[in-house]
Amino acid sequence: MKRILVSIAMVAGLFAGQPTLAAAPVAPAVTPAVATPALARLTASDAEAWIDGYLPYALKRGGIPGAVVVIVKDGQILFEKGYGTSDLATGAPVDPKKTLFRPGSVSKLFTWTAVMQQVEAGKIDLDADINTYLDFKIPPFEGKPVTLRNIMTHSGGFEEVVKNIMVGKPADYMPFEQVLKHWVPARVFPAGAYPAYSNYATTLAGYIVQRVSGEAFNDYIAAHILKPLGMNNATFVQPLPAALAPQMSKGYYDSTRPKPAYELVSMAPAGALAASGEDMGRFMIAHLQRGSYNGAQILKPETADLMHATALQVTPPLNGMALGLMELSMNGQRVIGHGGDTEAFHTMLAMYTASNVGIYISLNAGGREGASMAVRYGLLYGFADRYFPPPPEAPATVDAATAKAHALLLAGSNYVTSRASSTSFMKFTELLGQQTFTVNDDGTISSSAGKDESGAAQKWREVKPFVWEEVGGHRNQLAAVVKDGKVVMWAMGVFAPIMVFLPVPPLESAKLLLPLFGAALALLLLTVLAWPFTAMVRRRYGAAFPLTGARATGYRLSRLAALLALIGIAVVAWPLIQISNGLDGIEALSHQTGLILAIEALVLVGWIGGLLAALYNLYAVLTRPSGWFAKLWSLVLVLAFAVLAWVAIAFNLVNFSTNF
Repeated sequence: MKRILVSIAMVAGLFAGQPTLAAAPVAPAVTPAVATPALARLTASDAEAWIDGYLPYALKRGGIPGAVVVIVKDGQILFEKGYGTSDLATGAPVDPKKTLFRPGSVSKLFTWTAVMQQVEAGKIDLDADINTYLDFKIPPFEGKPVTLRNIMTHSGGFEEVVKNIMVGKPADYMPFEQVLKHWVPARVFPAGAYPAYSNYATTLAGYIVQRVSGEAFNDYIAAHILKPLGMNNATFVQPLPAALAPQMSKGYYDSTRPKPAYELVSMAPAGALAASGEDMGRFMIAHLQRGSYNGAQILKPETADLMHATALQVTPPLNGMALGLMELSMNGQRVIGHGGDTEAFHTMLAMYTASNVGIYISLNAGGREGASMAVRYGLLYGFADRYFPPPPEAPATVDAATAKAHALLLAGSNYVTSRASSTSFMKFTELLGQQTFTVNDDGTISSSAGKDESGAAQKWREVKPFVWEEVGGHRNQLAAVVKDGKVVMWAMGVFAPIMVFLPVPPLESAKLLLPLFGAALALLLLTVLAWPFTAMVRRRYGAAFPLTGARATGYRLSRLAALLALIGIAVVAWPLIQISNGLDGIEALSHQTGLILAIEALVLVGWIGGLLAALYNLYAVLTRPSGWFAKLWSLVLVLAFAVLAWVAIAFNLVNFSTNF
């Protein structure tokens, strides 16, 4: 089960730059940047010496074949270097100028830049209903439409989409226009209420750029961003053009497992870019210089300033979202950027806007046990500590009694992420993966959502009212929003710009349902096992079946329903197992629509139909002469089936949809 949950989290996190909750954190407190001796020593030779001492060992230990690192400063590429190999079979080195990596969701920054270009051109109004620009309908939520400003802050309120994000087989690839219209995911939150990272919404933005500009999306990006910046080793075209294909790094799960296929991103504006490290350096310079690079102006300065400013912050003092850029502020410095993940490639881009400094790292494998996360964040935090040392730590201002009360309040609920599937059978994963808090004896709290770099549970100490800081960490913070004495949401570290955690309705809480579900399973199993056992005992002693009429019918129906219910419990795991196999499993599941419908039908018959059978059996037992045990067990069966029926309805296991 743990493997399934981790795989689901990783698949959901594709292109997000943060595939699991075991994250290295950021500190949100930001002070104006100033020139410091530490920043002054940021030279090419110093950076190379430091990175050479860190990255080769980190790659080898993590099972990652290759990486590229680029640092820009004051409008120049200060340092660029490839590490390891781009092809284990040939040993080809990583060339920072030419070797292509897939930066995943860092691609979104190009889509957002294109949107802002069209804002400049007067063809897009960030606050208009996006249906103004579409040839199909995005429904309102609570009477309110979604806007491009909402989409650029990931607050359009869309549920999560897993199907058709990315494929490995060319036959399964769909152009993004087709993906968008194949299934419009539900909007489950009011626009602007919560960040809920959405690849679908970003793809909508790319489609809008295509429609208002009159140019195909790939052609638009090439003509208006890549060409002006001299990014000749970058493209959104899939599969790669013949001229660039030989420059592409191979992708790997880890150094022992190559990923054979070039990953085809169906939601192309959300993650289809392939680019060299040097070209990504040019893009960083353009943004750090307010839209300008080497005489080319891809954005007006005022447009770049608007794009870089905080646009949504729902869990202060944690980081928020700019227009398409995540705030990644650390060590008292404001940092904006983005991360990105495909299955094979893992990337981070971070820009210190006030200091005109940026750093980019991309890896060509996830590595052993998700090592790419620790490697890239280790580099980012090491960079920050070396050249932007943290300010002195402020003392905590919350007394022990208050901290304990606040901790107990936070621990009083289970929570689910705002980035979740809400209308498909994938909602069942919410029951299995709800987040909880534990109050420790020393007044700190621990979250099931938080791990440190070593994989151990994080501890958090309250430093301000409803703001906790990781004990012994990198000033990672967790903050809760409390209204009328109740926690309405909380977020942590680098996740705060793109998703929050919301309290689970009491009747959907795993704290209640998982024990009940387990008890129901045990009771149904005993019922099914007892059915043939009692038949064998009767046969052994030559006894006739003692029930007749409605009692016999109710008995047999309820036992048959119990058997079907147990089979339903087993087969519900099948889609989750498929998804746990990554994109290959998702592709396979996408073609198994008949199987998905059959599973949902079995759940309908076995779980909800079972409740009807159990109710009929209880009626028959209560209205005919029956012993106390028969009455008790009939009632117990009704309660067991009631639990299953509620889970089936509440978690969309019988909605007969094959979208997910």
